[in-house]
Amino acid sequence: MISATIKPLILNPAPAVHEVNGDPMPEKMARYAAEPLLVVEQRLRELDHEWEMERLTATTSGLFLLGGVLLTLFLGTNWLVLPVVIAACLLLYGLTGWRPASPLTRLLGFRTSQEIAFERYALNASRGDSQLGNLVKTPQYREDLSRFESEGGSLTPIAEQDERLAGQPRET
Repeated sequence: MISATIKPLILNPAPAVHEVNGDPMPEKMARYAAEPLLVVEQRLRELDHEWEMERLTATTSGLFLLGGVLLTLFLGTNWLVLPVVIAACLLLYGLTGWRPASPLTRLLGFRTSQEIAFERYALNASRGDSQLGNLVKTPQYREDLSRFESEGGSLTPIAEQDERLAGQPRET
């Protein structure tokens, strides 16, 4: 059976990035909760430019496919093996959600889009974006958010966040 797009079947899961790098997400979020807002804003900007595993898979597959076709054109048909292997890996990823290169990309520090989104969500909560409460739809997210708050994160109103950023109280 082919798995749904939003719930890929993981045949051989690679360790999560924090398991490889030894930086668990709760500890990382607690550390950012204690940092000034400018540090949190900087981390959010870094997340905007972070490549997720899905983007890396698409880009490297395209490059290897193009390279394999060019090698076939210029050096002979034996090089057709490269595009065939890459196409098979893409097919495997499309059908099961598992990438043969996942362990390597994890070791290199790449994360899934869900992991990046979770960190972005937690950072937004730590800087006080109150609109995030409306986005909490599942019990698991509520539990994660409450765990984050108990570790030093806070959900302050936007007005208080604006005051902290400006450094002066708001006029009413």
